[in-house]
Amino acid sequence: MTSTTPHLWRSDLLGALHTVELASHGRLEYFERGAGPTLVFAHGWLANANLWRSVVDALAEDFRCVVLDLPLGAHRTPLAPDADLTPTGCGALIAGVLDALDLHDVTLVGNDSGGAYSQIATAGHPERVARLVLNSCETPYDAFPPPPFDGLPAVARDSAALGQLFEALRDRTVRAAPVAFGLLIKHPIDDLVSDSYALPCLANLDVLRDTAKVMSSAESTPVHAAGAELIARFDRPVLFAWGPEDQIFPIAHAQRYAAALADAQVIPITDAYSFTPEDQPAALADEIRRCFPPAPAPPLR
Repeated sequence: MTSTTPHLWRSDLLGALHTVELASHGRLEYFERGAGPTLVFAHGWLANANLWRSVVDALAEDFRCVVLDLPLGAHRTPLAPDADLTPTGCGALIAGVLDALDLHDVTLVGNDSGGAYSQIATAGHPERVARLVLNSCETPYDAFPPPPFDGLPAVARDSAALGQLFEALRDRTVRAAPVAFGLLIKHPIDDLVSDSYALPCLANLDVLRDTAKVMSSAESTPVHAAGAELIARFDRPVLFAWGPEDQIFPIAHAQRYAAALADAQVIPITDAYSFTPEDQPAALADEIRRCFPPAPAPPLR
C-alpha cells in the first residue's frame, strides 16, 4: 500500500505490506521484500519503516528483508489501548513478531532506540536471533533517552502536552533544529519522508497516545540490563555499524561494548549521524552484506 497522504506514506522500495496480530499488543504493520537469509529491521522514535527503504533496496536481491513499522510515534496503525510500550514491552513486541512469523536464524538490525529495543528483545528471547546489527543506538553506557531528548519522558506523561510540543514539527525548518532531527540526520531528506516521520502523531490521537506511552516510560535500566545479559551470555556475532561523527551516541561507547561481547566488531560508517540509513544507506547495506554474506547458491547439476 502506498499513500500520498504525507503522514501515511510508505515507500514502494519496502516491498509488500503485511499485518501481524499480537495477543499482547494488537495489530502491527510490517513490510517484506526479497528472498534469502532473513534480516529484520527495527527503527527508533519518530521514524518508521521508511527509514530502511534504501537499505532494503540494496539488500533485497540477496536477503529476505522484514521491516517493522513500530509504534514509536510515526506509525499508522495504533496498538491496543492496553499495550505494554515500556522498554521491556517494546522488546517483547519485537520478539513477539519473530515468534508470530516463525522466523529463525534472524539477523536483527536496530537503529537509534530501535537498537535499544532490539537488545532487550535479544537478551530476553535469544533463540531466534543468530546475528545482531546495532547501528548508532543506546549501549550500556548511554542514558535512555540520551540528551538532548532526555526531557521527553517528563513531557510525555501528559499526551496533550506532548502533542502541543510536537506541533512545532509541522514546520519543516524546525525539524532541522538540534532539538528535533538536526543532530540525527546529517544530510537533507525528501519532504515526503520527513512528513511521514513528523506528522502521524499530530494526525491521530491514538497514535499520539502510543507515542506518549513509549516516551513517558523510557528509562535506562532495562537497556543496561539487556546489555549486561548480552555481555554475559550472547556468543553470536554482533556488528556495530557506527558513525564516527555521531552527535548522540559516541563511537567510543560502541567500541567499549564490542570489546566486552564474545564476538563483536565495530565498523565505522563515515559522513553520517545517527540515522545512518538516511545518510549512508549504501555503505550500511554493504557492511551488512560483507559481514553476514548470504550462502552461495548450490551448483547446477
